[in-house]
Amino acid sequence: MSLGLLILRVLLAALLFGHATQKLRGWFGGAGLVGTGVAFERLGFVPGARMALVAGLAELTGAASIATGLLTPAGCAVVVGTMTVAAAANSTNGFWAQRCGCDVPFWYGAVAAVLGFTGPGPWSLDTTLGLDNLSGSAQGLAALALGLGLLASVVPLLRAWSALSIPGISAQKVRLITTA
Repeated sequence: MSLGLLILRVLLAALLFGHATQKLRGWFGGAGLVGTGVAFERLGFVPGARMALVAGLAELTGAASIATGLLTPAGCAVVVGTMTVAAAANSTNGFWAQRCGCDVPFWYGAVAAVLGFTGPGPWSLDTTLGLDNLSGSAQGLAALALGLGLLASVVPLLRAWSALSIPGISAQKVRLITTA
C-alpha cells in the first residue's frame, strides 16, 4: 500500500506538471501563456494570460505538494479547486475528451481528493515531519482543505460566467461577490 500511494502521487504530480507547463512554457504541445490566455478569454477567464498564469502556478504548486507528500491536504485542495474550474469550463462540451470534455480535469481532481482523504502514505514528507495527523484529525483536515479548494473555485467561475453574460448571473452580483 505504501508503494501504491507513492506511485499514485508521483504519477498524478507528473501529469499535473505537464498540464501546468503546457500553459506556462508551451511544453508538451501546449500554447504557453499567450495562447492559453487567448483560450481562457474565450471561456470568459479575463484577463486570459494572467488567469493562465494563476492556473499554471496552482497546478505546479499542487503537483509539488502531492509528489513530495508535503502538506498533502492543502496541495490536494489546490488541485481540486483548479480542476473544478477546468472541468466546469469544459463541461459544456460533454464529459469525454474526444469532444474536449471535462473528463481529464475531473479525473485529476478526483484523484487529488482521494489522496487528500487517504493521505500521502508513510513515504512522504508529511510522515517524516510528523504532519500526517495535523489537528488530531487527518480526515477532518482533509475535508476542510478540500472544501476550501471547492469554495475557491467559485470566484473564477463566477467571473468567467459574468464575462460570458450567462443569463441569471448579473455582472454586478459577480463584482460584489468577487471583490468582497
